[in-house]
Amino acid sequence: MEVMVVLAIIGLVAVIATPQIIAYLDRAKVDTAQIQVRALSSNLDLYRMDTGRYPTTEQGLQALVAPPADEARWRGPYIKSGKSLIDPWGNPYVYLAAPGGAQGAVISYGADGAEGGEGLAADIGE
Repeated sequence: MEVMVVLAIIGLVAVIATPQIIAYLDRAKVDTAQIQVRALSSNLDLYRMDTGRYPTTEQGLQALVAPPADEARWRGPYIKSGKSLIDPWGNPYVYLAAPGGAQGAVISYGADGAEGGEGLAADIGE
């Protein structure tokens, strides 16, 4: 009988605590994506200092890992591995070059992996 009471208490605590823990983990993914977007933006600045320009949209963030075929002044890699190009939800970060040589945008499309959205599915970027 005592074991049943203990199991009932443990079950009750789990039912109460689980939504709180899941919400905390979801928020941690958003925070992680924001930090990674800022880090990738900083790495793009290093790329620009070496090459004199930001990568094109076609070259994308892969230019931080491996030299583009037409870039002789590349001195990277600017990040340790291509795994850093994946957001916390398992989707690749998107890089959109800006016209006129300005730094482009690094974006995570959030939990749903699609452009737009609200809450956890909101886009995260600079």
